[in-house]
Amino acid sequence: MEKLALRIAYDGTAFYGFQRQPGVRTVEGEVIRVLQKLGIIRDSITSEFKGASRTDRGVSAFFNVVSFVPVSEKAHLATPKILNHHLKDVWVVGFSEVPTEFHPRFWAKEKTYRYYLIDRGHDFREMARCAKSFIGTHDFLAFARLEPGRDPVREVRSIEVIPRQGYYIVEVSGKSFLWEMVRRIVNAISYCGLGLLSREDVERMLSGEFEKKIPPAPPENLVLWRIEYDGITFETDEEGLKKARNEIFSRYSYALARAALFGDWLISL
Repeated sequence: MEKLALRIAYDGTAFYGFQRQPGVRTVEGEVIRVLQKLGIIRDSITSEFKGASRTDRGVSAFFNVVSFVPVSEKAHLATPKILNHHLKDVWVVGFSEVPTEFHPRFWAKEKTYRYYLIDRGHDFREMARCAKSFIGTHDFLAFARLEPGRDPVREVRSIEVIPRQGYYIVEVSGKSFLWEMVRRIVNAISYCGLGLLSREDVERMLSGEFEKKIPPAPPENLVLWRIEYDGITFETDEEGLKKARNEIFSRYSYALARAALFGDWLISL
C-alpha cells in the first residue's frame, strides 16, 4: 500500500500546538486518535506518521500536511467525508497518494504564513519599507526563539504587507522558519509602522547589532497559509468539505458578531 498524505486545516486556538504532548490536546494527537479509532493506522510509529509543520500553540493552519502508511484493508476510510465526521476542530480538505519516500516536511519547497494585524494607526509606507529589509538570506537571531544548535540563518523569499479595511495581512514566504520567527518579524514591521522602530534599526539587528530581541506578536492571528510541493496534488470533493465549511462559517459569524459588538462600544465611548 502506498503512503497517503492529508491536507488539513485547523483552528489553533483549540489546541496546545501541533506536536503531541502528554496531558494536553494537540492537532497531531487529534488526527492520530481518529485514524486509530477507524483502524486506518495501528500506531504512529508503524504507520510512519509525519507532519509538515509543528505550529505553535494558538497558531492555525489553512494548509498543513500529514502523511502515513495506512492499514491496507482500511485505506478506503481515509477520505475527507469520513474523517471530518469524526474529527473536532480539524478538517481534512484534501488527500493524495504519495511515494513511499515522501516526507511532508522535507519535501516542502516553500511555506507561506499569513498574519492578520489590526490597524492601530500604522504608517503603511513605513511598514512596507521595513518589510523589504527581511527579504533575502539573513541571520535571524534577533527575530527568533532559537533552539540549541539551530542555525539562525534563513532565507525569506518574499514578504508583503496587504492593506485591508481595518487590518493588514502580512504574508511571509520561505523554505523554512525558526521558532517564533514570523511572529517576531510581524512585530518589527508593526513597530516600524507605529514609529517605534526604523528600517535602519531592523537592518542593524539583521547584521547582528542588537541588545534586545524583538518579542513575538500573539499567535492567535497567525495561520500557515500554504505549502508548495513538486508533483503532489491534493484531491477533495464537495461532500467532504461540507462539514468544514459549516463549522468554519459558525466560527466566522461568531467572531464577526463579537467584533461588531465591541466596535459599537468603541464608537460610543
